[in-house]
Amino acid sequence: MPSRLRALPFVLASAVACALILAGPFIGEIRRAILARFPGQFVRIIGSIVAVAIVAALVTAFVRIRDRRAARFGAIGLALAIAAVYAFVSRTGDPAVDAVERFHFVEYGLVTFLFYRAWRPAADVSVLVLPALAGLLVGTIEEWFQWFIPARVGDVHDIFLNGVAIGCGLLFSVALDPPGRAAATVTAGSLRRIGTFAAVCVLVFAGFFQSVQVGYAIGGDGWIFTSCHTGDQLDAAAADRAVRWRNTFIPRPPRLSVEDQYMTEGLWHIQRRNNAWTAGDVTAAWNENLILERYFAPVLDSSSYVSKAGHRWNADHRAEAERRFQAARPLTNYVSDAQPATIHTWPPFLYWAVAIACALLAGMPEIIYRLRRRSS
Repeated sequence: MPSRLRALPFVLASAVACALILAGPFIGEIRRAILARFPGQFVRIIGSIVAVAIVAALVTAFVRIRDRRAARFGAIGLALAIAAVYAFVSRTGDPAVDAVERFHFVEYGLVTFLFYRAWRPAADVSVLVLPALAGLLVGTIEEWFQWFIPARVGDVHDIFLNGVAIGCGLLFSVALDPPGRAAATVTAGSLRRIGTFAAVCVLVFAGFFQSVQVGYAIGGDGWIFTSCHTGDQLDAAAADRAVRWRNTFIPRPPRLSVEDQYMTEGLWHIQRRNNAWTAGDVTAAWNENLILERYFAPVLDSSSYVSKAGHRWNADHRAEAERRFQAARPLTNYVSDAQPATIHTWPPFLYWAVAIACALLAGMPEIIYRLRRRSS
């Protein structure tokens, strides 16, 4: 551990970060428990927790800040203004969802503050950069972890939104305990720490992005869809599920389990097919059904917590859909947009070559610094 890192504050920050990540499977249960115990009060309870956290932070600031008050309180005011704009811009219209997002915002502000306290003794620029990188790393790992949890979604967009909370947390931290002019100092040691941490962040993000949004284009007779799996992998999964799900009701997966991504992808196509049929989009409905019949037959036929009767169209419904589709005579191949996030069909070797190159570049500040010192 670097000598300029406080051991106990770092352990505390890491423990809070781990708790935030590992809480993912239980968020739904906690939300339901609050709703059941206090019906109609969920938004007020979460909003009160957020308000108490903000008030506690402001009281601490008023007690601790004794000099340069205008600049330091100005930084806190800027953090609050950014948070308010973020809350306004990112609102969904659902009070419960918006309340959870604000709570999440405070969480990442706290994580950043705790890591700042751990690196506070560093008399160089790393005191500002490393807490921000630590917050981004925690956010990426949390989203990646959620990708594998039933009923949770790992979203790349959320990582960038976490960056706003991290920035606000850093502003508050600097205002509460300024690092002084030393924070503008650049040394080989500080650049080494920043470069190493940045390289790790790049590789972890690349791994997460590859899991969630890098995959393969799979084509058939008049249709194309993208998947995180190859066609052969989907065929193997279909054969496996056909055996395991035969004459079996598929219950809702427990929170502490690994999400069945094959079933999830099938349900995306089922939802897209059904919505298209309801909207009168026969071309989309028919082609989505063909995709399902070709690669996701076990999802169509199995009785599950989603539908006890399964999802396969009966013969009359299918015949009517085919008749309407033939009458429409589409001129181009159908490209499915069933996935909630874009799946990029980049070659894996090229993707990881670029990711590793970016990680190497992120880790080069110290080398560049030493080369410039030698040449000057």
